[in-house]
Amino acid sequence: MENVNLIDTFSEFKELKNIDRATMMSVLEDVFRSLLARKYGSDENFDIIVNIDKGDFEIWRNREVVEDADLEDPNTQIALSEAKKIDDDYEVGEEVSDEVKLHDFGRRAILALRQHLTTRILDLEKNNIYMKYKDRIGDIVTGEVYQVWKREILILDDDGNELILPKSEQIPSDHFRKGDTIRAVVIKVEMKNNTPYIILSRTSPVFLERLFELEVPEIFDGLITIKKIVRVPGERAKVAVESYDERIDPVGACVGMKGSRIHGIVRELRNENIDVINFTSNLQLYISRALSPAKISSLKLFEDEKRVEIYLKPSEVSLAIGKGGLNIKLASQLTGFEIDVYREPDSEDEEDVNLEEFGDEIDGWIIDELKAIGCDTAKSVLRLSLDDLVKRTDLEEETISEVINILKAEFE
Repeated sequence: MENVNLIDTFSEFKELKNIDRATMMSVLEDVFRSLLARKYGSDENFDIIVNIDKGDFEIWRNREVVEDADLEDPNTQIALSEAKKIDDDYEVGEEVSDEVKLHDFGRRAILALRQHLTTRILDLEKNNIYMKYKDRIGDIVTGEVYQVWKREILILDDDGNELILPKSEQIPSDHFRKGDTIRAVVIKVEMKNNTPYIILSRTSPVFLERLFELEVPEIFDGLITIKKIVRVPGERAKVAVESYDERIDPVGACVGMKGSRIHGIVRELRNENIDVINFTSNLQLYISRALSPAKISSLKLFEDEKRVEIYLKPSEVSLAIGKGGLNIKLASQLTGFEIDVYREPDSEDEEDVNLEEFGDEIDGWIIDELKAIGCDTAKSVLRLSLDDLVKRTDLEEETISEVINILKAEFE
């Protein structure tokens, strides 16, 4: 019965794909030798033959034949009378090899051996999973959703290894069910209580970078380089790209014919709006491109302060700021400059009044809230409807109504 149990353990060991043959042989021999050392005091005079393919093993003990009266160590020596029972031809000084049977160890020792072997197998497998994924940090993996919990999703890879996708690393509009196929990037691998934890992400900029590498051969081949990626997952992203070959248009290559290349990425990211920008070392041009699709009239650069003042036509202000301020926020992250937006005065704005002039009648935090959406003058606020102002700011409708009345009174 004990022999069968050990052979079952061998079978489990043999099926582990991540463990090479040499390592298997080494661990099995090591486990048997530790058992022999405990029982006989030494394992040096034993030969262990393990047949991984058959799940079988043999243990042979080598002892020197001595006269019966000279027997001192029964583990390394055998009395001549005992040796002749094995083979009548044995003489003093010769070596006798006899097989040690498993049942000689006793049931308790056999159970301990099986437990030790199983533990070593599991530890080896866990370590191999850890090392495998440690080398894959930053790579995209594909797996199947096994379990969906409130705070995370458990995913199984092709080998049945467990991967974790935390809620914080999921795109807000992600919705997965058991059995769904999922793609994500490995961002962290760690050992906790001797168990490997492989953490995935779909919100990391690295995930977007790897998707571009998959969809755009020129990036994979190194002809186009991604200089920087910033994103608000599921909402908007800006990707700065540069080509080392003057014949290649980096933006056109990334977008593809009629958007064929970028559409697959957008779908994977739950319709995330992706702006691909041609990188340049000319800061003014780079900042202008980063604020796309808005068209800048002029700008003032303050490099020491890492700040830039942007001047736009009134019709371009909302484009520059973007829905919820996302466009200007991402442009600032991409360029590393704080961006202040100003309206370029036109004939209509010559009679306009800066909101700061209403400091006596309107609280400063309300003025700041309006400026945050690009409304820095009275007429820029009045051009927007009440509903628009409510949607784009955190102000109450009643507060906005009061502000509108104050501003209208200035021009009446």
